[in-house]
Formats: sequence, C-alpha cells, structure tokens
Amino acid sequence: MLLTNQADSSKIIVKDCQFFRGDVMREHIIAELLKHKKKTIAIEELEKMFPSHTTSYEQFAKLVLSFEEEGVLVMVKSKGRNSRTPSIAYTYRLQKQRLKKELHEEIKHYRLHLHPSIKLDSYFGLDPSQWKKDFSYLQSIHHYIEAFGFPHYEVPAPERSVELVGDEKWITEGQGKELLDRVGIWEAMKVIPVSDPLMFAVNPTVLVTQQPFKHLIVENKTTYQALVDALSETEFCTLIYGSGNKIIKSIEQFQRQLPISDAYHMFYYFGDIDRSGMFIWERLNEKQPVKPAIPFYQACLNKPSLEGKTNQRMDETAVEAFLSFFSKEERTRLRSVLERGHYYPQEVLKTRELQDIWRQAQWK
Repeated sequence: MLLTNQADSSKIIVKDCQFFRGDVMREHIIAELLKHKKKTIAIEELEKMFPSHTTSYEQFAKLVLSFEEEGVLVMVKSKGRNSRTPSIAYTYRLQKQRLKKELHEEIKHYRLHLHPSIKLDSYFGLDPSQWKKDFSYLQSIHHYIEAFGFPHYEVPAPERSVELVGDEKWITEGQGKELLDRVGIWEAMKVIPVSDPLMFAVNPTVLVTQQPFKHLIVENKTTYQALVDALSETEFCTLIYGSGNKIIKSIEQFQRQLPISDAYHMFYYFGDIDRSGMFIWERLNEKQPVKPAIPFYQACLNKPSLEGKTNQRMDETAVEAFLSFFSKEERTRLRSVLERGHYYPQEVLKTRELQDIWRQAQWK
C-alpha cells in the first residue's frame, strides 16, 4: 500500500507518510485539532484554524469533509448543516483517537520497513508533528545503514551529518543528535563529541612515573593562572581550566587528548562556593566522576564570605550531593552561606595560598 514494491522494501521508501499525505494545510489542521481542548468544535472555531487570506471556502469545506469521511469529525445532528456548497456541519464532535490511530498505524508500518535498529516507539507518545519533521531524516538514515552498515570509527559531527542526511549542520544545529538519541542509534553512529578542546597543562614527571593519575579542574582562569606555575611541584598529572559550564562538555575530549592506555585517573574539582559552582560540579560528576577538592574549599571557609549571589536558583540535589563530602559542621556553615545569599569566589585565596595548599595537602 505505502511501498511501491514491498518485496524490496529496503530500497524503496514512500516519499511522504500517509498520515499527513504531503499536505501542508492538512498537517497544520491536524496539529490544531490535537491541541483543541473540547470534545466538540464549532464551524467558527474550525475557520479560525485556516489562514483566511489564502483559503477559499471550497478548500476549507473540502478538507473538513475529508475529516468527516475519516471519522475524525462527526456531525452533531441537532445543530444541522449550512446551506453552502459543499455543505458542512455547524458543529462536530472531535474524535482525536482517530487521528492518533492513523498515526500509530503509520508508525507500526514503518517499524517493519525501516532498518530494525531504528527504534520508533518514542513517536507513539510525541506530537504528530515530530513524526512529520523526522520522517525524511529517518528514511535517509535507513538508506545509509542499508548501504554501508554502522560506522567502524569516529568522525566529527559535520562529516557524519553529511553522510547521513547531506547537511553538515544537522547533528549540531538541526537537532540531529536528539533524533539519533530518540531512535536509539546515537552511540552506534560514532560521532566525535561536539565541544571545545579541553584546556590543560601537563606535569611530565608525574605523567611517566605515577598512578593513579590525579587531575585538578578549576572553574576560573585566575585560579588556573595562579596554580599552573606550581604544577610541577605537585603529585598531579594535569591542571585543567574548566571555564565555567564549558567543562561539562569539554571533559568528553579528555581521553582523546591524553590517550594513556590502561591508566587510572582521579579528578578533583575546585570552583566558586555558590549555587552555580555546585551545579557545575554536579553536572560534571554525572559525566565524569570527580571529587570536590576539599582542602581548597576548607581554606575558603576560613575567609569572610561575600554578598551578592541572591539571584541564583537553588538546585537542592546538587547542593546535597556536594555537601555530602564535608563534615557536619562544614555542611552547616556552607548552608548558612548559601541561605544568606553569600558566596566564596575562588579568588578569596591568593596565589601563594593556592600553591601552598596544592603542594602540601593530602590528596586521597
């Protein structure tokens, strides 16, 4: 029915899905009908869904009658029909399940004819417009897998985008990653993470003599510059500049930029003591296990806190996870700082203090 040659369905996929029938106006009205809150809809409400300056009555009535034939719109007999030609009802009962049923049948059909690795289950719960938006990309991905199989090595996102859909920006700017995640094949497509390079300095003596390799990530540039000269005097392999939120993505580049086989790495993080700093740490910890650099934070608590962070959102999960590394007394003090709208920037510790703490602390 939908395939011109079902015996060779891997080669020929229908050019447009039946649910929308390639009709932009129909697509628009379906979306509007699915958003309609009531069980009934009056002719005046239907008219408002159509662009009046481009739609004639005949076009409007023809589409309404097509929905009647499909059982999507059921005439309320007591309200009657108008006297125009063609004639449509004044009020309809809206059968949304008919619209969804048609879409669901469409999706079920393509589960059988697209490559089995392309999982379509999520579309049953999404807005129909998402299926329409993704459909041509799903076809392109199907053809790619059928022709070449899954990639054996990683390439940058623009290169993979061109291979899959002929658009180098699709993965990074066209929600291509979201689609590949949605259908369960993002990892299989072996795309090099799209992020800035990780910025770090290396201690060459530790790099060849010691494991586990320890790495210190600092949130701000000032702290990085203060510590980098002391790196060679510490037991740390690298000093990493986190650049605020950027570290959450750039940490993905670590193994690629420091490819040491059979190595065990331990990461420590030092950021501002405020809600934002704790949130960055928590998000980073989800990507790469990383411990708060406790000696630096403890040294901050010996300084006066500063005012000025009253507008940051409190992420209780991040705060609780961060505070769990501290003693009961330290947790109480840190909570008090946050609740008063105070904070500790990393800069409360001077260069000499930072370097001495890094050299002398016990890093376990």
